[in-house]
Amino acid sequence: MNEIKNKVQWITRTGVFLAVLIVVQLITASFGNTLVTGSFVNAILIISVMFNGLSSGIVIALVSPFIAKLLGIGPFWTLIPFIALGNIVLVLIWYLIGKKNLLKKPLVSGVCALILGATGKFLVLYLFIVKLVVPVILELPQPKSAVVSNMFSIPQLITALIGGVIALIVSSGSMKRVVDNMQ
Repeated sequence: MNEIKNKVQWITRTGVFLAVLIVVQLITASFGNTLVTGSFVNAILIISVMFNGLSSGIVIALVSPFIAKLLGIGPFWTLIPFIALGNIVLVLIWYLIGKKNLLKKPLVSGVCALILGATGKFLVLYLFIVKLVVPVILELPQPKSAVVSNMFSIPQLITALIGGVIALIVSSGSMKRVVDNMQ
């Protein structure tokens, strides 16, 4: 009975995070600013893994770029798997650092997860999209290539850092609950 309850809770929480993700993408897309949308999406990715565990975070990480594309705010379909991979790296780093250290040293582990998670996501997106997919696979004309490459460089690092700060602020009052839910 307890196993069924846990599965229902996981499904419910993951569904809530997906619903929040869709609403955030819809609302922030009207701003026309990827800095705002990206920061909140990254915060949702991190909060989902902190409050509902790795599998929930991975589901949100995988689904997020597809939802963005379907809402008309995502890039080329070819880039979606690489964006999902970058999201998974972010979620995985937050999970690994958070699970082991969040209660023992919350400030240190929070800052480490923030920096390493953002850097990891940035590196995946930069290396795969900017250095491989855009120049080799998509073969876009120079002006468009520069725009797409710029979108997946430093702005991704910035939005992941901002999203991490938002997640830390949201979760700061409930660190014990976060760790308990991750186990």
